[in-house]
Amino acid sequence: GTVFGIYRAPDGASAGKDGLNLDSFLQRGTKMVAAGYCLYSATTVLVLTLGSGVHGFTLDPDKQKFLQTHPNIRIPDVGSLYSFNEANYREFSEPVQQFLTSMKQSGVVGGKKVSSRYVGALVADVHNVLINGGIYGYPATRDNINGKLRLLYESAPMAMIMEQAGGAGSTGHGRILDVLPPQRKKKNGHNKGDDEPDDDEAGKGIHVRVPTYLGSVENVYELEQCFKFYGEDD
Repeated sequence: GTVFGIYRAPDGASAGKDGLNLDSFLQRGTKMVAAGYCLYSATTVLVLTLGSGVHGFTLDPDKQKFLQTHPNIRIPDVGSLYSFNEANYREFSEPVQQFLTSMKQSGVVGGKKVSSRYVGALVADVHNVLINGGIYGYPATRDNINGKLRLLYESAPMAMIMEQAGGAGSTGHGRILDVLPPQRKKKNGHNKGDDEPDDDEAGKGIHVRVPTYLGSVENVYELEQCFKFYGEDD
């Protein structure tokens, strides 16, 4: 699949020599004006939000056009589906382990039997949760303390889609869309141009990773409560 987010350019931003302005990217997800993803499967599905709801479109290969097939997508408030890579269970922090254990032991959530579905592809797994309800998670592990999903072009766009569909996107401690990526630092030196922002430093912000949890509001709320009650492992 393909994920994308479109950010509003900051006031006064001007393009550099390469036609780009990195400050346009180093923003909170709340500055996005649109987000979407394409799911490539038996059919090609485009899910898109412009900030006023979520709509799905399916590619008609004969007409070479996307036709609206899923108007006003809404995720259920609670779902019985969880999508985590449980092969990493022992690497997850205690709050995540407790949440998964509780969900499995409950047996039934939202009137449906609890089930696990994990493809290992972000778009496919999130799309399944969006349509059926539940929660998708890519937690931090001992080896990857911030998880593996990139904030600006994976986690934040998916969080915007989820929120616009009536769901939630969280780091376990708050909204993904409120996370500010690391900002560019000024170069320190005595040569001309040394006071300009360091573009090499900006790359760290563009590719910064965050633990990511996406899904139904009640499922995500329960996960956040586990983080409050059990805290993080040292």
